[in-house]
Amino acid sequence: MASVQPSPGPDSAPCAFCDIVAARLPRRVRFEDADLLAFHNRLSWAPVMLLIVPKAHMTQRAFWESNIFPRVARLAVQLGEAECPGGYRILSNIGDDALQTQTHGHLHVIGGIALGLYVSRRLAVLPPDFPYRDPDQ
Repeated sequence: MASVQPSPGPDSAPCAFCDIVAARLPRRVRFEDADLLAFHNRLSWAPVMLLIVPKAHMTQRAFWESNIFPRVARLAVQLGEAECPGGYRILSNIGDDALQTQTHGHLHVIGGIALGLYVSRRLAVLPPDFPYRDPDQ
């Protein structure tokens, strides 16, 4: 595939992920090729928190619909297996209700610890016989 260049965010607003792609912000790279960058998230809610981003700025929807997304999915599985042998979660936050904070399309690979439920108990209505019990509750 041809190399793609980082571009500014919407309306030429600054984009942290574009700056990370261009190495204008610090980064700990886990994988890089002409189209994709995988790096350690600066957040540390779990022992392993990786982000996979396209080097070209695009929205979450455009990222998921892009022709590079099958490669992203394979890379996410490869990194998850290598970094989190006990299990991992692959996810994207799309839209305000999902708490998406970056406009630049991206995928999270999270693991290295038991991750618990997908949704806070305040939001989830669980049946009394639900088999999983959060150890922190």
